[in-house]
Amino acid sequence: MSSNKIINFTPTGTQTTRDNSFAPLLPSEIIEEVHEAYEYGITMVHIHARDPETLKNSSNKNHYRPIIEGIRQHCPNLTICVSLTGRFEPNIDRRTEVLELLPDMGSLTMSSLNFPTGESINSPDTILKLIEKMKVCGVTPEIECFDSGMLNYTNYLIKKGVLTGPHYINVILGNMYNAQSDVASLNSIIQNKPNNSLLCLGGIGKEQLPCNLLGLLYADGIRIGLEDNLYYTNKVKTTNIKLLQSCIVLTGVVAVNKSVL
Repeated sequence: MSSNKIINFTPTGTQTTRDNSFAPLLPSEIIEEVHEAYEYGITMVHIHARDPETLKNSSNKNHYRPIIEGIRQHCPNLTICVSLTGRFEPNIDRRTEVLELLPDMGSLTMSSLNFPTGESINSPDTILKLIEKMKVCGVTPEIECFDSGMLNYTNYLIKKGVLTGPHYINVILGNMYNAQSDVASLNSIIQNKPNNSLLCLGGIGKEQLPCNLLGLLYADGIRIGLEDNLYYTNKVKTTNIKLLQSCIVLTGVVAVNKSVL
């Protein structure tokens, strides 16, 4: 197995709380955990911000600023991706103001989709606006696909010249409303991977570990962290570092902080 794999670290997400997880929520906690993960060789980090007073999800650039500055100080050469999720903020300007901080990448989910606790809205027009705003700021899209239809739309926008490469794509499997981690779904996705692209696999809940193993075997890397999976086994809460240890250290795969850009 090649050791030259991308490790996309997702420490916080939108659903973690003090009660349901050990996820870092405050800037100092996120910075410290990313720094520790950096020592394990992660390639990039996908960050979400919270209001430090309420711990509610936030798209406010001033809530992102200390996280980005702290990671850049302690983790040189680590690729930083910010979330541009449509799960909580419908206003496109507020949703994208974090791009003014010039992160390396911004998330781009290729359709609206449902989750057990709600929906994430990404209309075709919104997707095009997100792409344009990232182009203006010189930010690379972190393309997120939850099924083959989203990957099909990705290929369509590439063909039309709207998305220009090189392309980085996360395929996240296991959401009950989208593709699962079965052989047929995975084969369809791998076969339709765009040219000039890197593709990483992630999984939701109990599907994280098998998807990560598949990503190390058949794709360019993995997406891993408490954003997608809160448990080690049998509803026993885990930590980000234990997830990294179980999937990276035990398989002998180290990312050596190589750039995805």
